[in-house]
Amino acid sequence: MSQKTIKNFFKPIPKPPNSSIQKRKSDESVTLQSSKKKKCDTLNNENNNLSNSSIKTPNPKQILAGSFGLSWFEALSSEFSKPYFRKLEEFIAQQRESHIIFPPSEDVFSWTLHCDVEKVKVVILGQDPYHGVNQAHGLAFSVKKGVDKPPSLINIFKEVQNNYLDFIIPNHGDLTGWAKQGVLLLNACLTVQAHLANSHSNKGWEQFTDAVIKYLNDSFRNRVFLLWGNYAQKKGSFIDQRKHLILKTVHPSPLSASRGFFGCNHFKKANDYLIKNKIDPIDWNKLD
Repeated sequence: MSQKTIKNFFKPIPKPPNSSIQKRKSDESVTLQSSKKKKCDTLNNENNNLSNSSIKTPNPKQILAGSFGLSWFEALSSEFSKPYFRKLEEFIAQQRESHIIFPPSEDVFSWTLHCDVEKVKVVILGQDPYHGVNQAHGLAFSVKKGVDKPPSLINIFKEVQNNYLDFIIPNHGDLTGWAKQGVLLLNACLTVQAHLANSHSNKGWEQFTDAVIKYLNDSFRNRVFLLWGNYAQKKGSFIDQRKHLILKTVHPSPLSASRGFFGCNHFKKANDYLIKNKIDPIDWNKLD
């Protein structure tokens, strides 16, 4: 279930002058004003009255732009004050003032909005957001409806169909339906410069998404981690296989899919494991 939004949690500030990018994105002109104490107090008060909530934080000069799921915010709050995150924040602010950055600021953390952190069942790790126009929207491998399905996603759908003969390949590539059921579609880097792959690597995102994976690994049991390709497998190398199911194969890219992705049966294996542990399985067909 989509999470509600806590509006007006952060106060607006005037829009910076002489910036064409800021002018085009006039709706992204507020900043985080509350102190850490005020954040905690407000979060606690709101949490008493709301479940499945999110914090509204729309400001292109802050990484925490758009909406951020409340349960995730509480789980990861210690990261936001660390030096690496402050540097990352400054880097993203500079990048958005001088370049086109994907996904839009309001979508960077959309992966936190579709289910609470404790309801995650399956984690699929990606590397970098799509860097084409209108592609990336915060979910790894996913694109918005109306956008052509990328080759890797087409191969993912083909493999789901190999696992479940009744799976109907949709006419779109939006994986929000999976995310709402507890599939975390997480890229290692959460932003990218337009048409420049890996342009935001080694700037701090990897440390932040490592913290996401570590939280899931340490806090819960019986999660399924799908690690496709060497990069994802290295990133997930610390996941405790005594507590979770870890499934590895090559990346679904057309360059490698025929060398092990097709026929890996990860989608069925994931559901079999969930059922075995008395967890509701994922309906991979549920994408509308």
